[in-house]
Amino acid sequence: MNSKFTTQSFSKAKQKEEKITMLTAYDYSMAQIIDGSGIDAILVGDSLGMVMQGHDSTLEVTMDHMVYHCACVSRGVKHALVVGDMPFLSYHVSTEEAVRNAGRLIQEGKAGAVKLEGGKNMAGTVKAIVNAQIPVMGHIGLTPQSVNIFGGFKVQGKQEAKARALIEDALALEEAGVFSIVLEAVPEELARIITEKVSVPTIGIGAGRYCDGQILVINDILGAYSEFTPKFVKQYAHLNATITDAVGEYIQDVKSQKFPEKKHTYAMDESLLKKV
Repeated sequence: MNSKFTTQSFSKAKQKEEKITMLTAYDYSMAQIIDGSGIDAILVGDSLGMVMQGHDSTLEVTMDHMVYHCACVSRGVKHALVVGDMPFLSYHVSTEEAVRNAGRLIQEGKAGAVKLEGGKNMAGTVKAIVNAQIPVMGHIGLTPQSVNIFGGFKVQGKQEAKARALIEDALALEEAGVFSIVLEAVPEELARIITEKVSVPTIGIGAGRYCDGQILVINDILGAYSEFTPKFVKQYAHLNATITDAVGEYIQDVKSQKFPEKKHTYAMDESLLKKV
């Protein structure tokens, strides 16, 4: 954990068949904890629209939101590669605008790379951003910004034609210059095929055991987001209950005057106090 994890580290990990670990983070304190735990990479995801802002999807997240949260996270990270999500409509209108917005995540947000959703349809945009010397992580399968087209958050690639399309998407992204590809909510065997076909690492989220790495939303693995828990999530803690109990105990202590105690207070010199 002494050296910085970089986009080149992704490639080396795949070559050595070492699994890559990723989690999301949205603020300084959590990023500091996750980074100190030894995580390889941190995604400042537009999932903050749901877990931080309380929306039903990621579509309300703006570039200003992403720049702000990337900057917060980056200040808490020393080891991990920070990847900033490009939000809805930040890279769809024009190639020039896409490059400019990607540059904001690097320049203002201090991210080390950006992530955007889409396959063949976004290959040209990816290439332009890479040509601007900005590393890009791809994202195919269930792409949350396309939730209205998909008709909800559904597994992708279960039919033959759609499975072939996802393989083609992955190859197009590799050709465009991505350093890694997120595979979200795709059948495990399809993810395995894609992982074997591309030379860049695949990072799975609901894509099974054969990807080169895994990513999950930090709030999900800590049990701190109670709205919905996807099938592919493993909870490693239950902070919702822990926090609820802690706050309840605090409320009772204040109301019963058990808090604050003497040890929680500051003293003042009595001679000075008499002069007040």
